[in-house]
Amino acid sequence: MRVGVHINQFGNDGGAPALGAELAAAGAAAEAAGVSRLSVMDHYFQMEFNGGAEAPMLEAYTTLAYLAAHTSTVRLGALVTGVTYRHPGLLAKIASTLDVLSGGRASLGIGAAWYDREHDGLGVPFPPLAERFERLEETLQICLRMWDPHDDGPFVGRHYQLRETLCVPAPVSDPRPEILIGGGGERKTLRLVARYADACNLFAAGPDLVRHKLDVLREHCEAEERDYDSVLKTVTYTADPATEGDLDAFMADISGYAGLGIDTVILAPKLGETSGWIDRFVAPAVKRLAELD
Repeated sequence: MRVGVHINQFGNDGGAPALGAELAAAGAAAEAAGVSRLSVMDHYFQMEFNGGAEAPMLEAYTTLAYLAAHTSTVRLGALVTGVTYRHPGLLAKIASTLDVLSGGRASLGIGAAWYDREHDGLGVPFPPLAERFERLEETLQICLRMWDPHDDGPFVGRHYQLRETLCVPAPVSDPRPEILIGGGGERKTLRLVARYADACNLFAAGPDLVRHKLDVLREHCEAEERDYDSVLKTVTYTADPATEGDLDAFMADISGYAGLGIDTVILAPKLGETSGWIDRFVAPAVKRLAELD
């Protein structure tokens, strides 16, 4: 089982002037620890349960570009981009640029969006849930079209119309940047994973629930004639043992997921200064998780 790190808070003792150095240190620590992927949130306001809108928050893709310049091996992406935040043609171009400049390390993590306060606060339209899922599917189709070097023709959907699906330079990932869809919705989200995605991301809300979600994903894969084993399975772990650095408690907790086919556990500590935490907790966790059967 591999390890990812999700940076979800940006508060630290040095304030905004210290953020750049801390992010660079976190990237270096992650690679030294053997972390396979590094992610940030795609939000404009900090979430209510994570400090609230008045807490520091950085724009995701600017932050990922900065991390790309300070790392060389980890996969980089947002966990996850809300489909409402950027026009899909621009999103495809942004993710492709990150892929090119990082040497093929970009992951497009995407979902249907949910945080209404930041939409209302910044004047970003927030359609009803059913429409957001329609837009999510069209966005996935547009990204795949724009990353196809053999098809730069128009796209005509219900919500988006593109006269040209040009993306030059093309991504350098082979065959294209990874697509990860976040969420465990059984009717729509997991169906979209089976149809379009390379990876899924579920919350580590207990082995029984994760097993059920994966069973649903398997059913969708069968309906889509998709190889279930070709979907990378990831879980995001936010429980206290990780934040508090209790490695034994974490290993006891995570061991229940080992037999479910989970490829990567993404650790999401609720703290702003992550570099030291990576040295103390993540590095030994990587070694212990690599030994799990």
